[in-house]
Amino acid sequence: MSDPTGPNILRPISEEDQTGAARVFAFFRDRLMSGELKAGDRLLPERVLALALGVSRPVLREALRSLSVLGLLDIQHGRGAFVRAADASVLGQALTLCLLHQPNIIDDILQARIAIECQAIRLACERASERDLQTIGGLLDALVNSFEDPELGSTADHAFHVAIVQASGSGSLMKIYEAISPLLRQGHIDRRPDSFSDPVVAARILAAHREVFLALVRREPDVAEQLLRDHFRIGDELRRSSLITSYVSQEQPS
Repeated sequence: MSDPTGPNILRPISEEDQTGAARVFAFFRDRLMSGELKAGDRLLPERVLALALGVSRPVLREALRSLSVLGLLDIQHGRGAFVRAADASVLGQALTLCLLHQPNIIDDILQARIAIECQAIRLACERASERDLQTIGGLLDALVNSFEDPELGSTADHAFHVAIVQASGSGSLMKIYEAISPLLRQGHIDRRPDSFSDPVVAARILAAHREVFLALVRREPDVAEQLLRDHFRIGDELRRSSLITSYVSQEQPS
């Protein structure tokens, strides 16, 4: 027998609840965009806010709780709800959960990655500091030294690309990249057997990383972007080759 005093997590969400929650989210989003709300600000009292938005207090509480889970609000008992600076890692987890059920999500995320990194490396060619270049160079060395280790190699590969986006100096690109990073890391792990099982292919991939880095050091945005696209093309070729091999092997008589 269920506990009547406990929360009923299986209660269906009514259309009214969804509409009311949408109003709360829209209010919060619009006030942040306009600058009326900033990190550290306290929201209006619950009673006043519910009346202003035309929603019930239970619906308001649930919507505010959702914003708190996303790291956008700090709800303090007896004091109210305070705006927090967005945490990209928390938002990334939420985005990952939203995207997980999409078909071919890893391939789709890789296309978003290409768009972000190609713009990022152009900006990095202009803005990267000597410290940024030293960091990326160190990560390249780590990738070369660990490419035979699936776990360490995947981590170093992902870190190398993250450092390029960081060197762009674009907070927006970095936030978006951080948000999709959980899926990108999974993509690195999934592709690892195809990428580094063949020594010739592994050498080609490592050489591509070196060429991208050298173009960045020389501050050649057109060259760096093209080399990066060529590097991503290697991954596409490997995925297609792996798919063909898989289906050909299935056709062979047992």
